[in-house]
Amino acid sequence: MTEPGLTIDYAEVMRRLPHRYPFLLVDKAEAFVASTSITGIKNVTHNEPFFPGHFPIDPVMPGVLIVEAMAQTGALLMSKSLDVAVEGKVIMFMSIDGVRFRKPARPGDQLRMNVIVTKQRGDIFKFRGETFIDGKLAAEADFAAMVVTVDKPVTP
Repeated sequence: MTEPGLTIDYAEVMRRLPHRYPFLLVDKAEAFVASTSITGIKNVTHNEPFFPGHFPIDPVMPGVLIVEAMAQTGALLMSKSLDVAVEGKVIMFMSIDGVRFRKPARPGDQLRMNVIVTKQRGDIFKFRGETFIDGKLAAEADFAAMVVTVDKPVTP
């Protein structure tokens, strides 16, 4: 059951986050409440680029990428809450604390990343993130991010 709030589809995720394959780790989001909370969704597939090298006999999503997916979910919440123009700005990870991994993520799993704002000051946000797989806590962390102006946009 989805909590009240807006849904953010993949097209909007692509407009709001600068990440691209293979490093975009949020497929969509639900239950967005401005400056308050969001639930990011990541569908873990067997063809993720890290699986051939990360325990190929028993593939497991690297924990650092689960944390990155939570951070990207927080960045999505910030971008939409502050209506940050992607052009010339980027949301950067500042800190992370209290990371705990409780359950591995494997191909076929869906990560549901519940991220809440614990503190906001201007364009700096502090978050509490919890990632669930099949309703069970898989990972948790406290983290912070801020909006940074990019002096010279990098072109691919």
